[in-house]
Amino acid sequence: MLTNTSWTLFLDRDGVINERLPGAYISRWEDFQFTPGAQEAIAQFSAFFTRIIIVTNQQGIGKGSMTAAQLSSLHAKMLEEIKLAKGHVDAIYFCADLKTQANNCRKPQPAMALQAQREFPEITFSRSVMVGDSISDIQFGQQLGMKTVLIDTKEDERELWRLAKKQGVAPDKTLPKLSSFTALLPDFLA
Repeated sequence: MLTNTSWTLFLDRDGVINERLPGAYISRWEDFQFTPGAQEAIAQFSAFFTRIIIVTNQQGIGKGSMTAAQLSSLHAKMLEEIKLAKGHVDAIYFCADLKTQANNCRKPQPAMALQAQREFPEITFSRSVMVGDSISDIQFGQQLGMKTVLIDTKEDERELWRLAKKQGVAPDKTLPKLSSFTALLPDFLA
């Protein structure tokens, strides 16, 4: 097994680490549910990635559906649970901007990745992987030169994916859940 590699893993949160709450924002721990095997997968990723970073669009804050303090509390509990499973996450970056806001920091914009790179200068995007469940996650990774993995759980984006693929937006790998990615390592990083 590889250890002490120079690869960085960027993870989306909703739909990848935790189950989505259709039509709502997860602002309370009671509503947060890990996707099957996510905690254990994150623990296994530690053997392959020097840094594990979560990047998440959270416009619920911008809409007033939750506060930054609520999100911080939720993330603290999520990190505790990941740690109990022997996993670690180096940092969580979120964007509270609305989709409609000009010059926002939301994925696919690179702002959260660039912030991570400022705080962890050893991050090299060409030796990074972005795992997400939406077109914006894959675009985020591709524009920075990362390898990309789609967690294909969004039935409502299937038609959008067909159009996106015609425009050159396609993940390097498509999987049904985050825990499926562990079986592909280290070959995926070769």
